[in-house]
Amino acid sequence: MKAVVCPKYGPPEVFRLDEVEKPVPGDNEVLIKVHAANVTPADVAFRKGHPFMSRLFTGLLKPKFIPGDELAGEIEDVGKNVRGFKQGDKVFGSSGTTFGAHAEYVCLPEEAALSMKPDNTDYGEAVAICYSGLTALPFLRDKAGIKGGQQILINGASSSIGTLAVQLARYYGTEVTGVCSTANLEMVRSLGADRVIDYTREDFTKSGQKYDIIFDVVAKSSFSRCKNALKPDGIYLTTFPSPGIMLQSIWTSKFSRKKAMFEATGLRSAREKSKDLLFLKELTEAGKLKSVIDRSYPLEQIAEAHIYVEKGHKKGNVIITL
Repeated sequence: MKAVVCPKYGPPEVFRLDEVEKPVPGDNEVLIKVHAANVTPADVAFRKGHPFMSRLFTGLLKPKFIPGDELAGEIEDVGKNVRGFKQGDKVFGSSGTTFGAHAEYVCLPEEAALSMKPDNTDYGEAVAICYSGLTALPFLRDKAGIKGGQQILINGASSSIGTLAVQLARYYGTEVTGVCSTANLEMVRSLGADRVIDYTREDFTKSGQKYDIIFDVVAKSSFSRCKNALKPDGIYLTTFPSPGIMLQSIWTSKFSRKKAMFEATGLRSAREKSKDLLFLKELTEAGKLKSVIDRSYPLEQIAEAHIYVEKGHKKGNVIITL
């Protein structure tokens, strides 16, 4: 089968598309023919080996993995002990720290973060919901305890995570402000934002508006900068685990009413992720969530997909199709 290999850490050009042995499912595994996968900022970090702690999952000195986490595809074969899935099932999910999604086939345990994909999506749309939802949902619901009537600001509202965060925040009954560039104002508004701010013209931290939750999905701000824009018991969320935010999370948890928080959503258990996939599936089939896809690339253009994602200007998701 064809698979992306990464023989060394470095720029997108290090990728090769090689022929590798097609996996065979074990007794408790399913073999998935991958139809779509995602390219995310996390994938860029794993390919670069930076920050260095990312190498704990991919190899300290040399990469030892086929990249790709989120996927959508069709089950081609199942192990003899598998009961929850069958041949022909159309699924979406996450391979977690075993990676392997940027290939024609991948084997996953039946207990992996896997679910039937939403009936009203194609494979690309399903994998976009998977990545964005499995990040935005635990941040908002579990970490921040989002509830109706709150005021929430999403910084980076046109990003892959941001587009889902806007829709989830609306689902939970909050008043949503989205921050993005001029070109994306109408798109973010169409997703349900009550107000949109053009960051090229206005600094939301200096407007005087106070929020219950500030979700910085693109890590372009900081708790220190946003603190004055939070209500007395407000929460600042960020997706980037910098040393600063780690220290602030510890300090604010003990000494401040305003909290700085980070969540390692990718390290959550497969059981937790599977429950969230079912919830996201239900919301999508009910018309509460929709995917935003910027560009799609064939597997052969994985380097071009990484180059585009690394520029930091994508709208929604970048998808790999097989």
